[in-house]
Amino acid sequence: MGSKAPLIQQTINTKNMQSKTEATISTGLNRRQFLHRIGVSASTAALAAQGISQVFAASPSDYSDNNLQVTKDDLPTALLDEQFSAQTALAQTGCITPTIETRIFASSNVGGSGERNQLALDRLACAGFKIDNPLITNRQYLRFAGTDSQRASDLQNIATGAIAAPKVLLGVRGGYGAMRLLPMVDWPTLGRIMKERGTILAGFSDVTAIQCALLAKGDMSSLAAPMLYSEFGKIKPDQVTCQQFAEALSNPNLTINIQDASLTSPNLPNILSNTESKTLTGTIWGGNLSVVSALAGSEYLPRIDGGIVFLEDVGEQAYRIERMLYDLYLAGVFKGQQAIVFGALSGAGEDSYDKRYDVATVIRQLHELTGLPIYSGMRFGHIGEKHSFPLGATCQIRPNTSGGYQLAFTDYPTIKADAMHVEGLWQNL
Repeated sequence: MGSKAPLIQQTINTKNMQSKTEATISTGLNRRQFLHRIGVSASTAALAAQGISQVFAASPSDYSDNNLQVTKDDLPTALLDEQFSAQTALAQTGCITPTIETRIFASSNVGGSGERNQLALDRLACAGFKIDNPLITNRQYLRFAGTDSQRASDLQNIATGAIAAPKVLLGVRGGYGAMRLLPMVDWPTLGRIMKERGTILAGFSDVTAIQCALLAKGDMSSLAAPMLYSEFGKIKPDQVTCQQFAEALSNPNLTINIQDASLTSPNLPNILSNTESKTLTGTIWGGNLSVVSALAGSEYLPRIDGGIVFLEDVGEQAYRIERMLYDLYLAGVFKGQQAIVFGALSGAGEDSYDKRYDVATVIRQLHELTGLPIYSGMRFGHIGEKHSFPLGATCQIRPNTSGGYQLAFTDYPTIKADAMHVEGLWQNL
């Protein structure tokens, strides 16, 4: 998608065009349907290849919204000439001209709904993200969003210089499959190119494998953040999550305040420490616990002296959480770290053998094993109202006077806030 909606070079009377556009709007089309009609969508390139009459001849029913199922991945729950510009059309929909150079990468599961993918692409375009490769959402191989080679190429083509590095690299969806790609990407070169461009790679869940490899071998930060299909394609995206995504993208001095540990466990204090809490500063790294533990012993797991480990997960019983934490402990991953921060451990459930064996018990055991201070309740994971934040950046943890703590982040790439129309991320297009 270009920085403006495509201009199809045909000799068209301006008044006729305006009248057709007005007629289109008067049929009762919603914003999203109107965007499709004028070609301002993630599939603009395809529409540009059609005649104008074909575009306007399309039936409104072609763009109707279907009810979209929520999966585990989604928990909780110019066609115009110079006198009638694309900007005018966008203004009528409450959108802005997309200018943020963006590419998507699909490293894991295939998206289950083409309609949902398109809605997400349209919202991102409305919000100012100029997505250059929307057609990758149509790929599928087995359960994956394309073959291993196709999925790795989303990143490797940037490393080789075949494709220019964008400002934003946004994950499509989590699930499983990113780990299969790790040996197929030149991470040191990719990291260097991303640093030079100031590229922000964003995602979470299974994308943790990509983020860990990028940091471990490419020395490049990323953003723990919602993804295309998982959030922006929802019937009603979470407004707080969208706002916090934009905040993390644009604020070079992001801070997050935590006052409640219950997202990790209601039976834990905010800070679990043997000594008086003090300010800590280090590189924060990690992500989804299942993925981080699966990387233990590999070259793709970061080795960071004086680091701060962040972990979250979903749908894992307490004993399974502990087993994965022991994987990391026995592999020596916690040695030389300053602290562990837990985000949401959602949907953990009860232990069928003994209900007293819960997440709080597991984390207290980890604290005893490692001797590290543990901070709980970080508002990120497979939950609503997520607070996006940078991984591989400098993080300072400061306790506050009310028993909570603050995370302050520095040294990571950002974009200009005025390049975004944040409301577009949750608009009913």
